[in-house]
Amino acid sequence: MDGSILFSLRLSLQVASVATLLVAVAGTAVAYLLARKEFRGREFVDILFTLPLVLPPTVTGYYLIVLFGRNGLFGRPVFDWTGWSIMFTWYAAVLASFVVALPLMIKTTRAAIESVDKNLIAASYTLGHSELETALKVIFPLAKRGIMAGAVLSFARAMGEFGATLMVAGNIPGRTDTMPLAIYSLAGSGEATKAHAMVALLTVMSGLFLYLANRYAKRIVR
Repeated sequence: MDGSILFSLRLSLQVASVATLLVAVAGTAVAYLLARKEFRGREFVDILFTLPLVLPPTVTGYYLIVLFGRNGLFGRPVFDWTGWSIMFTWYAAVLASFVVALPLMIKTTRAAIESVDKNLIAASYTLGHSELETALKVIFPLAKRGIMAGAVLSFARAMGEFGATLMVAGNIPGRTDTMPLAIYSLAGSGEATKAHAMVALLTVMSGLFLYLANRYAKRIVR
């Protein structure tokens, strides 16, 4: 593997790792809220967070431009204040991967939390434990397999993200060209050997992640 392939591999792992860390924290919090709380608009919140799972990635990328672009709802105040924009940086790739991977984390973790025996939760409250203590000592430990499975799936999704990343981070060689973007460029330029190598590597890695997620899922069922 030459330097360009190694850079794209390293960048993809970096982007996916940071995005998965953010997804694990935010996804677990949202999943807990949806699984354990009754409130007006809960289904709307669920739909809102699930939309990136069904929308075309380019549409998700367009929304991110509207929100975080240099003239975006959030991006413009940041640019006016600091002179910095997230667009066309590796941070934008993290943002795109975070948004498209978050629904997988929420769905998997919510199912795991809802599967926790409610009698055990009630017993924890009866023993005088607060909601936070119950979540940390009872709910999350019993749902940890589902949470881990969601994190693994989210990492795999972040590694393979293409459309939204292309929209907000661009495809800048040596700067924002993650593996999927690099494969796109190599295929377009006729460099079949490098493209084959990267496709094979990404396929093997994705298969490994799915295997790990399936193992966690089976342990949950047991």
